[in-house]
Amino acid sequence: MVQCMFASLHLQGSCRKASCSSSRDESRQRVKFTDERVCKSHLLNCCPHDILSGTRMDLGECSKIHDLALRADYEIASKERDLFFELDAVDHLESFIADCDRRTELAKKRLAETQEEISAEVAAKAEKVHELNEEIGKLLAKAEQLGAEGNVDEAQTVLQEVEKVRTKKKDAEEEYRNSMPASSFQQQKLRVCEVCSAYLGLHDNDRRLADHFGGKLHLGFIQIREKLEQLKKTVQDKQERRNQERLRRREEREREERMKKRTKSRSRERKRSRSRERDRERRRRRSRSASREKRRSRSKERDRRRRHRSRSRSRSRHSREHSHKSSRDRDRERESKRSSSERRADGLNGRTESRRHDDREAGEI
Repeated sequence: MVQCMFASLHLQGSCRKASCSSSRDESRQRVKFTDERVCKSHLLNCCPHDILSGTRMDLGECSKIHDLALRADYEIASKERDLFFELDAVDHLESFIADCDRRTELAKKRLAETQEEISAEVAAKAEKVHELNEEIGKLLAKAEQLGAEGNVDEAQTVLQEVEKVRTKKKDAEEEYRNSMPASSFQQQKLRVCEVCSAYLGLHDNDRRLADHFGGKLHLGFIQIREKLEQLKKTVQDKQERRNQERLRRREEREREERMKKRTKSRSRERKRSRSRERDRERRRRRSRSASREKRRSRSKERDRRRRHRSRSRSRSRHSREHSHKSSRDRDRERESKRSSSERRADGLNGRTESRRHDDREAGEI
């Protein structure tokens, strides 16, 4: 009976989980990568919740949506246009790195309070040993990575460099040992890692150093910091390109405005020239009409003068003809008078002649 109850409860819990997962999948299917609920750092493959998962600083599940399908959609869309999701990712990573740096500073203060004070010279020598330890750890982690990838020759070359650094470390440890008492030298001198804020010992062996510098936590913080710098550079480049594009568009707009102003001024000049030409044409027409009127008036005046002259000439002709007629009549009268007088005279002469002739004849007789 109890087993049946446990089985039923287990089935109910599994059904609830299945329903919750199905509802979550449905909600994710409805969400697009541009939604505010989607983690932009996850789309850019730099979310600290993903990178530091499984380490001692595991942040748990992110409060925003993580989905590989949305990342694929974003990668396709980002090739066509700039979405500037890098700004959100930069803000997210900067806040995370700022918290990590604050924890590092607090850890340094706690170490300074717990460990006994040493002189600046001894501190510089201890710092040199720490730096050599860090270099050894990085080289060993690199050698292990190259060996895992199958690059044996390169791994051997890195190990040879490790041996050189080890000799330098021995010399630095000897200088540090000679600068302080043996009792205080045996104490473990800790140091806070500047990358992941973990504690490192001055006397840590190579295995411990390799595990730290080649570990997921340290490499994850390196990845986050490098990704942050890369995103900052990308944002700066995009902003510069955007500013250049804005400047180019502004110059184009200004050029277009200047062209519009020029065209407007040219159109105004054309209109003015056209109006001037029209005014000139009107003036020409007016002058032509005035000249025509003058010509007409002159022609009318000439016609009047001609008519007057013709009238005067006709009058003079009539008067002349009348006078000529009268003179002719007078001449005719005179001629008629003369002819009549001559006739009379001829008649008288004839009579006289006839008388004379008669007288002669009579005399002869």
